[in-house]
Amino acid sequence: MSTTEQVTELIPDTVARQIVLPEGHRDNDALFEAYRWLRENNPLGRAEVEGYDPIWLVSKHADIMEIERQPGIFTSAGGEDKGSVNPILANQAGDQFTKSINNGSLRILETLTYLDPPEHTAIKDIALDWFRPTNLAKWETVIRDLAKAAVARLLKTDGRIDFVKEFALHYPLHVIMSLFGVPESDEPRMMALTQEFFGTADPDAAREDVEPLTPDAAAKQWVATIQDFYAYFERLLQDRRANPKDDLATIISVARDESGEYYPNEVAYGYFIAIATAGHDTTSSTLAGGILELGRNPELLAKAKADPALAPHIVNESLRWASPVKHFMRQATQDYTLRGREIKKGDRFMLLYQSGNRDADVIPDPDTFDITRRPNKHIAFGYGPHMCIGQHLAKLELRIMFEELLPHIESVELVDDTKMIQTNFVGGLKNMPVQIEFAR
Repeated sequence: MSTTEQVTELIPDTVARQIVLPEGHRDNDALFEAYRWLRENNPLGRAEVEGYDPIWLVSKHADIMEIERQPGIFTSAGGEDKGSVNPILANQAGDQFTKSINNGSLRILETLTYLDPPEHTAIKDIALDWFRPTNLAKWETVIRDLAKAAVARLLKTDGRIDFVKEFALHYPLHVIMSLFGVPESDEPRMMALTQEFFGTADPDAAREDVEPLTPDAAAKQWVATIQDFYAYFERLLQDRRANPKDDLATIISVARDESGEYYPNEVAYGYFIAIATAGHDTTSSTLAGGILELGRNPELLAKAKADPALAPHIVNESLRWASPVKHFMRQATQDYTLRGREIKKGDRFMLLYQSGNRDADVIPDPDTFDITRRPNKHIAFGYGPHMCIGQHLAKLELRIMFEELLPHIESVELVDDTKMIQTNFVGGLKNMPVQIEFAR
C-alpha cells in the first residue's frame, strides 16, 4: 500500500476512537457527529485503535447492504475456518481470553450471529415459521393485555419516573418471557442477565465476579453471563422436552436435525439467549427513544395522538432513530473492491447501522424525527440472510404499546439529564428521568 493510499484510508484517531471504543458511545452527540464525519469525508475508512485489530468502518447505507447481502464473501462465522473471527467487536485481549477457554475458537455461542449459510439457514428455520406475522397474529391479544397492564401500572404513579428503568425495560421482557413460558417470578433474574450480557463494557453493569477495567474484563463478563444463562435454560430445555407446550420454548427445545436427532443443547441455549436478550433490550431502547423524541416535539405527540394509524410509522421511525443494534462484524473471504477501496482477504469490517440510518443518500432529512416518513428504508434489523428473525415480533410489541400508551399521555418532559449505556454493540438510553402528564 502506498503512503498516499494509507493517508487516504486511515481515519483520524479521534473519530476512530469515538466509534470503536465503548466509552465513545456515552456521548451520543459526539458519536453521531463522528458518524457524520465518516459519511462525508471517509465513508469506508480504516480504523487503527490501540488494543484492537485494524478494521474498516462502514458508514454508508449502500455499503452495509452490499456487504450484508453477500455472506459468502463477507463472513460472520469465519467461512471455512469456523470460529476464527468474532462477529461482535472485541479488543485483542478479549478475543485471546475467549480462545483460551474455548479450544482456540471465537464461536462462544451456537446462535445465528456466529453462523454462515447453509448452517445459518438450517438453524434459522427452526423458529422461522413461529416468527412470521401470520403466526404472531394469534399472540396479539396476549401482548395487548400485557401492554394494557403495564400502562395501568404507570397510570397509578404521579408520572415522575425513570422511563427506562421503571417502564421501558419491563414490558418487552415480560412479553418475551411470557411467549417463552418462563415464570414471571424468574423475570428479575432474566433482567439482570440481559443487562450484564449487553453491558459488558459499562461499569454500572459489571458483575461482582469479574475484575473491572482489565483489558479482558468485557470478554470475561460475557462468558460468565452466558454460563449463567446456560444453567437456567438447561432446566427449561429439559422441561419442554419432557412436557411440551404451545410456546416458543417448546419449538426450539424439540427441534431435530436432518438425522432425526435433537440438535445439541447448545443450539437451544443459543436461541434462548438471543431471543431473551435481543428480543428484550433492543425493543426497550427503541420504545424509550421514541417516547423521548415525541416528548421533545409536542406537535408530533399531538399528531400521533390524533391519528392512531400512525403507530406503525412511529415504530419504524423510532427503530431508525435509536438503531439499538449498533454494529456487527464481517470478514472478507476473498479480495474485493468496495467503494473504490481494494479489500484484501481477511480484512474485517464494522458495519455501523446507526450511521447507515442517518445516510441522507437514502433517508431524506435524516436528523429529523419524522413519524410520517414513508418510505422508511432503515436497516435497524440488518439486511440479507442475517436480517433479524424477530423483527415482526418487535414491531408488533412496539405498535401495540404506542397504541395503548399514547392516548394517556398529554406531555413528556425531561427533568434531568439522560445517560447512554457504555457499549459499542447493543444499547441505548440507560436512564430517562421524566415527568409525564397524563391525559384526563
